[in-house]
Amino acid sequence: MTSALTTIAERVRERVRLDGVDLATDRELTARYVHDEVRRYSERALGGSVPLLADEAQATREIVATLTGYGPLQVLFDDPDVEEIWINGPQEVFAARGGISELTGIHLTDIEVRDLVERMLQSSGRRVDLSSPFVDASLPDGSRLHVVIPDITRRHWAVNVRKFSRRVRDLHHLVVSGSLSQQAADYLRMCVLAGSNILVCGATQSGKTTMIGALLAASRPTDRVVTVEETFELAQGTRDTIAMQCRQPSLEGTGEVTLRRLIKESLRMRPDRLVVGEVREAESLDLLIALNSGLPDNVMAQYTHDRHTEGRDLLPHQPRPRRRRPRRRPPGS
Repeated sequence: MTSALTTIAERVRERVRLDGVDLATDRELTARYVHDEVRRYSERALGGSVPLLADEAQATREIVATLTGYGPLQVLFDDPDVEEIWINGPQEVFAARGGISELTGIHLTDIEVRDLVERMLQSSGRRVDLSSPFVDASLPDGSRLHVVIPDITRRHWAVNVRKFSRRVRDLHHLVVSGSLSQQAADYLRMCVLAGSNILVCGATQSGKTTMIGALLAASRPTDRVVTVEETFELAQGTRDTIAMQCRQPSLEGTGEVTLRRLIKESLRMRPDRLVVGEVREAESLDLLIALNSGLPDNVMAQYTHDRHTEGRDLLPHQPRPRRRRPRRRPPGS
C-alpha cells in the first residue's frame, strides 16, 4: 500500500481499539469505518496538508481488503475466473485461469507474505513454524491452503491456495459444462443409489473433489454420510452429514489425529456412506478393513496417482498363462 493508504488503515485500527469492536465478523462495519476515515483524509488533502487520493473508491476497497480480507490478494479471491493462487516469492505471485498460469503484477514483501499466511491460518487453528514447516488448512470459503517455509524451501515462503469452486454442485452441472455425457451421469447416479463402491482417480487438480461432491449430491436425502479428510474440502451432500479432518501434533508432539484413526472412528458412527477424502498411504489398508467389517458397500474414496500409471496398480493382477512344457520323447524313439 501507499503511504496514504497505510496512514488511513492505521487510523482505522486506532479507532477500532478505542471502540472495542471486532471488524473480522462485520464487513459492513469495516466499510463504514474505512469510508469515514477516507473522507476525513480527503478533507485534509483539500487543505494541502496531505497528498490527494487518486481514487477514493479504490482506496476504500484496498483498505477493507487489508483489514478484513487478504490484502493485495483479495482481488484474486474475488475473481471467479481464478482457480488457484500461489506465491513463489514476494515478487512472484501467480494465478491460474482456465488451467493457464500467469504472473500477476502483485508485489509483496516477506513480512506481508507471513502476515497473510497467519491471517489465513487464524480461523483454522493450525500453525506453521520450524518444528512444523508444512501446513494444510481450509479457509472460511472452503479454499485449501498449503504452505512450506524455509529451510525446506530455499529462501521464501511457498504458498498455494486452491480456490473452492461452487459452480459445480451436482452431476447435472457436469453434463452442462461438457465434462460428462448424460448417459454417464445417469449411470453414476444409479451407482450411488445402488450403494456401489466408487473410487475416483486422477492427477492433481483434475477435478477429483468436484466429482465426489457431485456424486454426494446424488445420495438419498435420508443417507447418513461421514466424510474424513486431511483438511475440509467436501461440501455436505445430505442433511445428515458428519465431517472430520486430521489434526496436527501439538508443540509437545502429542495430539495428532491421522487419516487412519479417522477411518477407524468413522465405523462407530453408523455411516450409510463413508467418504475418504484422499487415499495415498497406509489408510488404504484401513479402507479395505472397513469394507470387510460389515460396512455396507458404499464407500467413496479419492486416489491421487501418477499420470503414467493410469490407475493400473489398483486393478487386480491377472495370473500369467503357464507355458506348456515340450513333450519328452521316450528313449530309443
